[in-house]
Amino acid sequence: MNGKLLRRYLVPVAYLTLLIVMVSVAVFLLLELIPGDPVDGLVPAGATDEMRELARHAYGLDDPLLERYFAWIGGVLQGDFGRSFTTQTPVLTSILERAPVSLELAVLAMVVALAVSIPVGVWSAYRPGGLLDRIATAFTSATLATPSFVLGILLVFVFGVQFGLLPILGWVPFAEDPVQHIEYLVLPVLTLAAGECVLLTRILKGDMMATLQQDHVLSARARGLPTWRILVFHALRQSSFSLITVSGVVIGRLIGGTIIVESIFSLPGVGTLVINAILSRDFIVVQAVVLLSALIYLLINTIVDLAYPWLDPRVRQVKTS
Repeated sequence: MNGKLLRRYLVPVAYLTLLIVMVSVAVFLLLELIPGDPVDGLVPAGATDEMRELARHAYGLDDPLLERYFAWIGGVLQGDFGRSFTTQTPVLTSILERAPVSLELAVLAMVVALAVSIPVGVWSAYRPGGLLDRIATAFTSATLATPSFVLGILLVFVFGVQFGLLPILGWVPFAEDPVQHIEYLVLPVLTLAAGECVLLTRILKGDMMATLQQDHVLSARARGLPTWRILVFHALRQSSFSLITVSGVVIGRLIGGTIIVESIFSLPGVGTLVINAILSRDFIVVQAVVLLSALIYLLINTIVDLAYPWLDPRVRQVKTS
């Protein structure tokens, strides 16, 4: 591995390390910047000043700021995010118990978004102004103008209340009843996927329209190759690099952004855990979730950045030349 290629991998890793340090500092200071006193969540209403001081000392809240940061980050590096102020259970345990729900929701939403966006984007680029393109344009315009929580409420009203086709609220584990598990996932997944379909479809359509005008595609058409072969093997692969890059951003955003959807559909995921922690002023739980969400987002984007030269040989040639 030559020096330029090695630098290609070391620079993103160095940036990732720096960003992780900056994020950890910002997340820790979150507790200091939030209005109110964290002790309010540790003592009962009407507690005396002595009780408040004892609670502050027990949780190390009276230590110097820098000392508390290093104590907190040292525990995080060992997998110890502290204990919940309200339940006294390890924060990491609470997150791991709820993480499968949020991860399943985010991954399925991403799969649905790609399954819809790829064929629609490809055909819209091949037949711009056609029926499918006009329908897709109308759908994307309507979706852009509709916040996710409004879309979720509309889906609940139409499919749950009006027609009674799908359950509205709640959660059934897959091991308990696979069919009901899927039924309870349909509306939340559609709510999340709809917004991402807009972004992914537009990106792929724009890249595909440019690729279809390139010489190698025009040459394939002149040779009489089938349309599906030209679109899939000659145009889609070259047009998918922006899609892959953005997909990394989207999946990271979905993992950390299911809070509203989980709240609407009463799903026992990490988003619901955060909302409950905010309401009870259990800020140590909020700190852990924000930190882990940011780390996942940064890691996914770094992996996509490192993998990009292997996905697009042209980038590898430029970087190593």
